[in-house]
Amino acid sequence: MDKLIVDNLFLSYGANPILKGVSFELNAGEVVCLLGASGSGKTTLLRAVAGLEQPSEGRIALDQQVFFDGAARIDCPVEQRSLGLVFQSYALWPHRTVADNVGYGLKLRKVSTTERKRRVQSALDQLGLGHLAERFPYQLSGGQQQRVAIARALVYNPPVILLDEPLSNLDAKLREEARAWLRELIVSLGLSALCVTHDQTEAMAMSDRILLLRNGRIEQEGTPAELYGSPCSLYTAEFMGSNNRIDAKVASVSGSHVVLAGDGFQLRAHAREPLQAGQNAQAVIRLERVQVADGPGQNRLQANLVTSMYLGDRWEYLFHCGELRFRAFGHTPRDPGKHWVEFPANDCWAFAQAS
Repeated sequence: MDKLIVDNLFLSYGANPILKGVSFELNAGEVVCLLGASGSGKTTLLRAVAGLEQPSEGRIALDQQVFFDGAARIDCPVEQRSLGLVFQSYALWPHRTVADNVGYGLKLRKVSTTERKRRVQSALDQLGLGHLAERFPYQLSGGQQQRVAIARALVYNPPVILLDEPLSNLDAKLREEARAWLRELIVSLGLSALCVTHDQTEAMAMSDRILLLRNGRIEQEGTPAELYGSPCSLYTAEFMGSNNRIDAKVASVSGSHVVLAGDGFQLRAHAREPLQAGQNAQAVIRLERVQVADGPGQNRLQANLVTSMYLGDRWEYLFHCGELRFRAFGHTPRDPGKHWVEFPANDCWAFAQAS
């Protein structure tokens, strides 16, 4: 069983640092997503693991096989790492058939023609592409081209498959179907996968563990449920989910909870980091946690419903309360006007105001 280990990796483009001491492990049979905004370093990290970028410091190893070691001056070329690569653009040769595209890596490895044909057909059959072996990429849909790129990465049974935004070229509906299909494929084949995405829903659906990157460092690491339900920083809380952000001042502190005061409101919130009375703070609450209530009560405020927007499976409400603007989800249309709205204290997370 192979474990991919990345230890204290640094990488710069000229004087511009991109990776600033990144460390993580990918266990056998595990799917880890590198999630982050543009410029966070996630694609550079994946390319460094693949051997397409050269770090300046750190170590990358697959069990006892060292791919890169800055101190020992080891840097294995891409072809010696034998990792499966799926590029964002799919990178299929337009003049080669599906079978030739998938089998090209085996041909470079001097695999016999008979064995190559057998393994190519097996990979295509696994992905439901067996009947398309003699077609060319331009004769395929976007989803089919994506599967060909994945088949090419799987055909030589790599210990780890690396996927760089594998679903980004698909339209929204197909992308939703493809992430379920890709997760099923990875699990059923027992693959170890490292996947780059900027889409949090995609990361949560596909991964066992998420590494949220920010400015070349790991901001938080954990299961999708941990990052969504227990963010350790304001950045993580805001990056995950659809949120309301509330600027307020800490009126009082009681254990792990604080009372936040703003323009015409007071709300009790769960402090996710140490806060002091009088300190400026920011609270984050998921839209689905905000509840329209039937009257006044604990942690409720009266707000003016400006409009309701129908989203198909739910409604989205836009409220005003003084200078505070916030949104909520619900399952029924509501008339504009005054409503009581509840902010459950444990779901309203307070952080120190970002500088």
